[in-house]
Parts: sequence; structure tokens; C-alpha cells
Amino acid sequence: MPEVTPRAEATPSGAESDDRIHGELDTAIAELAVGEFRWAKTGLAERIAWLDEVSKAVTKEAEHWVRVAGQVKGLDPASSLMGEEWISGPYVILTSLTTLRHSLAAIARGESPIAERTLGSAPGGRVTVPVLPSSPYEALLLHGFTGEVWMKPGISAETVRASAGLGALDPTSTGGVGLVLGAGNITSIPPLDVLYELIAHNRVALLKLNPVMDAMLPVYTAAFAPLIRAGVLRIVTGGGEVGGYLAHHPGISHVHITGSAATHDLIVWGAGEEGRTRKSSGVPLLAKPITSELGGVAPIIVLPGKWTARDLRFQAEHIATQRLHNGGYNCIAGQIVVLSSGWAQRSAFLEQLRIALATAPPRTPWYPGSDSRVARASADYPDAERLGPAESPRLLVDVHSDADASALQTTEYFSPVLGVIELPGSGQSFLDAAVETVNRDFVGTLGANIIGMPSTISSLGRGFDEALARLEYGTIAINAWTGVGFLTAAAPWGAFPGHTLDNVQSGIEVVHNAFLLADTERTIIRGPFRPFPRSVLHGEFALFPKPPWFVSARSAKATGKRLFEFAAHPSWAKMPGVFAAAFRA
Repeated sequence: MPEVTPRAEATPSGAESDDRIHGELDTAIAELAVGEFRWAKTGLAERIAWLDEVSKAVTKEAEHWVRVAGQVKGLDPASSLMGEEWISGPYVILTSLTTLRHSLAAIARGESPIAERTLGSAPGGRVTVPVLPSSPYEALLLHGFTGEVWMKPGISAETVRASAGLGALDPTSTGGVGLVLGAGNITSIPPLDVLYELIAHNRVALLKLNPVMDAMLPVYTAAFAPLIRAGVLRIVTGGGEVGGYLAHHPGISHVHITGSAATHDLIVWGAGEEGRTRKSSGVPLLAKPITSELGGVAPIIVLPGKWTARDLRFQAEHIATQRLHNGGYNCIAGQIVVLSSGWAQRSAFLEQLRIALATAPPRTPWYPGSDSRVARASADYPDAERLGPAESPRLLVDVHSDADASALQTTEYFSPVLGVIELPGSGQSFLDAAVETVNRDFVGTLGANIIGMPSTISSLGRGFDEALARLEYGTIAINAWTGVGFLTAAAPWGAFPGHTLDNVQSGIEVVHNAFLLADTERTIIRGPFRPFPRSVLHGEFALFPKPPWFVSARSAKATGKRLFEFAAHPSWAKMPGVFAAAFRA
């Protein structure tokens, strides 16, 4: 995920200003050091009570939260796109708080957070844990979507249950003061990372906002006031100098960053030639642990089949959403569609994809540097099609066999740029080739998407599951977008395990993970190939005529707000209102 260039701080003078700022940061860290002792003495019941207070504060602040987020992103308050801010903002915070409270309550009773989950198995001796739906409410609200976590190979079901809980299994053993370098694109990411620091690692947290999100400071301050009062959270602003000062501060025991691999390397190894020398020698500048979520180039593998005209149109809108949600400024945005060169409907599908990209609601290219990244893609691929509004075009890059796909495969454009590549074969041979290609050639391992007719997937049998086992991504979505994995509170979120400081790719370790599972490998999300009512006619299970996160969903704002209201005060009586809004999509 590209970082914005740090802005210049408005300050009185150089050294005097630096001393003042550093003094304020030192004070915040010292206060958190005191808060760590208080957190160590805070039992699980009291921690649950604090989370309840945060839920109330988030609920009270939600309207303000969404309004400010929309202003940051240049959205018309009446736009359907405001639904993105409800769903990826306060809604996902509330569902995470609910699941974390469930996990802490189970541990307090002497049970595993997954005691009531029926564990399964996956190829390679992997135990699986169902995480979606997590409740009867969610089973109906997200009808047709399921999710499971694949644990690392060889770990027994007994170990999975016993180890679930992480730091909450021993809340008196704290981990110092953790620095969270917040994301600049999705408003729920910084507070979700803070919650994971507090609950999973017993680390009190200093959150440094990305400058893009400075306007959210009063929102976060109010929404997380209970944690600030408890002395376990402090929130600061500033540019790169502030982040660097904090990361290397002796009072900080751990760093977590959501951003780019370049920013990660700057912190870990240092700048310029000295940094490159340290990296080559394997001696980092950063003398403390760091975890990270860093984005990447996400593939969308399309399995060839005999699709109807409605299938082509719906899945084209699905892929357009994967690229254009949040304006294209998502670490999990789909970037490359992988098609079979022998698919008879290839041209028809691409035509529907052009239409979906061109007709998606216009929006301001709000994330800094977007125009330059689009220009870079245009320079990389001069034949790219420019679709949609002239002032904020969406690029479609159809790479033919005689073109070089390496720029698409190794550059996270973090802007509305969508590529298409093709591989030979059909059925299992195509899927195997696609898995090999994206594992080998695409930068990053955060998420991958697979779209295919249920009959096509069924015909592959065990070969499909074995291909999933070889697909080395932290979240894999089948007939869904990996963004659903981000929204699933109990699902771990992060890169495929195994990255290192000198080859960090999409990052190290996971966040979210509200069931507090240890030794996770990946999350598998499954959704319906067809929406309601066609899903019923074809034996699938789905209640949405169009998921509310689709950029083409006309009632997304109303649906997103009602989903939030449901999460704030769950009730079966609220279900009809949610679906009434969703059915107007």
C-alpha cells in the first residue's frame, strides 16, 4: 500500500519545535508505561466492561465518524458510496468488539473461544476453523457467505482449541508499549490494530495517524475515550519524522505498520545507501520486533465456463467493485484478472467489464499520489483503455501475449488501474497454471480471488481444494471479494506466513483475528456465484440481490447504516429493515 509523502509540519522553528514535539511524544509514552501496569492488573471481566464502553462510544460517534470520513474522501453526503464508510468504518469496529467480548468471556469461563465451533480438515493435514457466520444473526445478514480459517499443517485440533486466546490466556503478562503506525485509507484499520495490540498481545498502544487521516483525530478520541481514560491508548499526529522518532524510541517495545514495503524498509533498515548496506548485511537499524500489513498485487482468477448474459454482467460488476471500492485505494483491491485464452466468452466478458468500469459512480481521486500512479500505469502501458470520467479515469490494461506483464505483476498501483492477462488451458490445467503464475510472478500474498460457476468448481473435485492449498495468500475468496474477509471479525487478516524483514512482501503476522487463534495460515471465504433470486433457481443460498459493498449498489448508504444500527443493537425485528434497504440496490 503506497504511503503519502509526509507533509511539512506547521511549526515555530526547527530545533525548538522538535524539542517541544519530542517532549509531548515522550510524555505520551511515559503515560502509557504507567498504563501498562494498570492493564496488567485489569482482569478479563473488567476488560470486557471496557470493550462495552468502547462499543457505546463508537455507537454515539458513528454519524460523526462517517461524515468526517466522507469529507476526507471527497464524497457527496448523499452518495450511495457513503455506504462504504458505514460498513468499513463503525460497522466492522462494532462486530470486532462483539467477537472480542465473546472470546474474553469464554476464556474467563475457562473455555476456548472456539469451544462451540465444529472443526474440520483441509488438504495437507490442516485443521479448519469456521469463522463466518459467527452467530445466527450473521448467518442471515450474510446469507450465502461462509468463511473458515486454515491452520498451519500438522497442528492438531486439540492444540488449536487450547491455544486460542493468545495473550488473553495470561492477561497479567504484558508486552510493553506498542506503536501502531495507522493506515491512511480505511478508517477502521487503525483502531482495529489497536484493539489487537491490547487484547491479543497485552500491549498498550500509541497510535500515530497517517497524515491523510488527521481529520479523524477528534472522532477516534471520542470513540475510544474509554481506553484513553484507562491510560492504555494515546493518539498522536505527525509526518514521517514523528513516525521515525517513535519507532526508534527506547520506550516503544514493538512496532506495527499498515502501509508500504518501502516505508517498512525505511523503518527497519534506514534510508539511502546506509539502509541498503544494512539490508544486504542483515543487520537492521530497528532494534525491536515489527509486524506489518503491506498490501500487494491481488489476482482475480476467472475459471472458464458457460455463463449466461446475467452472469457476465454481475461478475463484471463484482470485479469492478474489487478494483474501485474506496476509489481503488485498498491494499486488497483486485489488480489483475487472470483469464483463459481459450475461453469462448472472453471477449463478451471483457466488454461487460468495460461497461462496469465506465459506469461505476464517479468519485474524486482523493488519495495523494493517485494521478501520478495512474500516469505511471499509462506510461507502462500506452495502449491502456481510459474508461469513465475524463477527470478521474479508470485504466483497463489488456496485456496480450506479446506484451510485458511484469509492471502489472510487480507494481501495486493503488489507484483505479485494472489489468487483464491470459493463460492457456481450461479446467484443472488452467487453474493449476494460474496458481503457479500468481505465486511466482505477483508481488505480495495478502489476498487472491477466484470466480467460477459452482458446477465448474464441483467438476474439479479434490483438485480444486488442492489448488487452494498451493495458492499462497493470506485470504482467498471464492465467488466473493477478499474484502469480505477483512469485514469478518473472527478471520485473521494478513499476508501468507513466511515473509522476513529482508523480503517482507505483504507483511509479517496477522491482525483482527477476534477468536484469537494461534498458528493461522490463511482464511477461505466463499460466496454465491449468482445473486438472489437467481441463486435460488440454481440451488445456491444467497439473500442479497446485490451485496451492499458493490460500487453499483444504489442503496448502499441506507443498507450500510442499517447494518451498523443492527450491530449496535442486534434484534430480529431489525432484519426486515436491513433487507428492505438491500433489496433496493
